[in-house]
Amino acid sequence: MVTAICITLAFMFDLIIKNISKHISLSENETKIFTSLLQPKQLRKKQFLLQEGEVCRYECFVNSGCLRMYNLDDKGQEHIMQFAVADWWVGDQYSFLTCLPSVYFIESLTAAEVLLIEKTQLDELYTRVPKFERYFRIAFQNSYVALQRRILAGLSQTAEEKYLDFITRYGNIEQQVPQRQVAAYLGITPESLSRVRRQLSRK
Repeated sequence: MVTAICITLAFMFDLIIKNISKHISLSENETKIFTSLLQPKQLRKKQFLLQEGEVCRYECFVNSGCLRMYNLDDKGQEHIMQFAVADWWVGDQYSFLTCLPSVYFIESLTAAEVLLIEKTQLDELYTRVPKFERYFRIAFQNSYVALQRRILAGLSQTAEEKYLDFITRYGNIEQQVPQRQVAAYLGITPESLSRVRRQLSRK
């Protein structure tokens, strides 16, 4: 029984360890320290990991499934900031780092398995395994660069260019996400998205 549990846990952490190994090398002991600080969580479809007004307590690594981070404007319109699929991190970094209430919702679009790390646990990790500061610095830098590119695309790209970038970034995510949510991410109407897809299918 114990052996079976160990195998299951090792499999659960396999993807995140592969992700980390792209940037830093870990010893067996350092890997054990890291995984001991992670909290596995199963999410149901449409379950919230974070709601507006709450403090974002976790950085979240997606093991399987698909999540989205979004906010609502004064008119109740959804603005999707990010989709997160397997091998992606998601979280409101501003709220996480400042401990101020978030303006975002993080919701699971499918049944999902995630790995969570709290801020106090992350600080402990930096002390016990300092090389993780490099890993998370790279992760946060990549997130910042992606956000800058997204802002620039919103200002300068056509609907078709936005959609093509979306496909490049997220691959076959459209099979998991309703068209209206893809449109909300792109900042266009569902009708405009349908028109763009029709035009591309003719090329």
